[in-house]
Amino acid sequence: MQIELYTTSGCPYSAAAREDLEWRGAEFVEYDVEQDRGAYERMLRLTGGNRTVPVIVEEGKPVQVGWMGRGCFI
Repeated sequence: MQIELYTTSGCPYSAAAREDLEWRGAEFVEYDVEQDRGAYERMLRLTGGNRTVPVIVEEGKPVQVGWMGRGCFI
């Protein structure tokens, strides 16, 4: 299963989502949407324009926007 994680470097919720995926041993690709314009545009398409990170995508579908009910708006 392909997992993508869309984050920003200064967001503590992005860090928490990354740590959880690592703790569970999940293989994932992380995209910093502040540094990668293509990833930012992909994230917007996947979430219908929602600009909150982190976003966890599995098999091409967003499964979680934000972390534990919180997130960082970009």
